[in-house]
Amino acid sequence: MANHVSAKKRSRQNKVKKAVNSQYLSKFRTALNKFNSCVEGKNEEEIQKSYSAVNSIMAKAVKKGIFKKENISRKLSSLSKQISKK
Repeated sequence: MANHVSAKKRSRQNKVKKAVNSQYLSKFRTALNKFNSCVEGKNEEEIQKSYSAVNSIMAKAVKKGIFKKENISRKLSSLSKQISKK
């Protein structure tokens, strides 16, 4: 357990940050799963909506510093390739 005031504060901040990051990660995974199910369903309108939602969530996560820009760029490229194959 932390003894210094600054270490206690850092511990509290880390708990809050971890909770926020896990929420973004959960939203990302949910949106990605929804996108994959739409791609399997082959409904063009739903695919575009879910791709837009995934793109938005990823951009917000990059802005918050949860993911690196290169990682998200690679993932979006992969998802757009999935759309073009169908």
